Amino acid sequence: MTEVTVDVVIFTIVDHALSVLLVRRGIDPQRGAWAIPGGFVLDHESLDDAALRELREETGVVDVYLEQLYTFGALGRDPRGRIITVAYYALIATDRAQIAAGTDAVAAQWWPVASLPDELAFDHAHILDYAIQRLRAKIGYTNVGFQLLPAAFTLTELQSVYEAILGRNVDKRNFRKRIEQQNVVEPLEEWRRAGASRPARLYRFRSAAF
Repeated sequence: MTEVTVDVVIFTIVDHALSVLLVRRGIDPQRGAWAIPGGFVLDHESLDDAALRELREETGVVDVYLEQLYTFGALGRDPRGRIITVAYYALIATDRAQIAAGTDAVAAQWWPVASLPDELAFDHAHILDYAIQRLRAKIGYTNVGFQLLPAAFTLTELQSVYEAILGRNVDKRNFRKRIEQQNVVEPLEEWRRAGASRPARLYRFRSAAF
């Protein structure tokens, strides 16, 4: 019998690096392996509701941006039988990224995508790679990266998010020109000081542009 699961790749920014939330499995199969949070869809649930429930139960994360990614159903992907997973990716700002392992996960941890565990459970390395490529593609034509920022941010912080997702530096002048042309942020009458540098103006996302 074919069964359906959901897996959720959830990203944030930790120390200027794009990071993904992984849980250490507390049950068989592959007990002790690091994995993407997920689990079986219950009879009364929609796929979206199942994804949100699994995130809440395994990591304590709630109220996130969530988007369906892809359906993975290769033969032999799960030793328990014919199991198809509907994968999602989620984004959460760093200031909201507190986690706590629960239910069938014995640990939950943020991992930089550039420095992941040697092996992940099931086909989760493939799912994670697909999610990273999707996010990098979408950052070029949508404002999805704003989901990784707090409500008020500096332009330097905004650029840092783009660089973390893309995995490379971007030209400061060209970046700010592009943001200005898109008209997606608005300045606040607030400033933030970092160290001995001059205070930097804070901005917020213009919600009508999202």
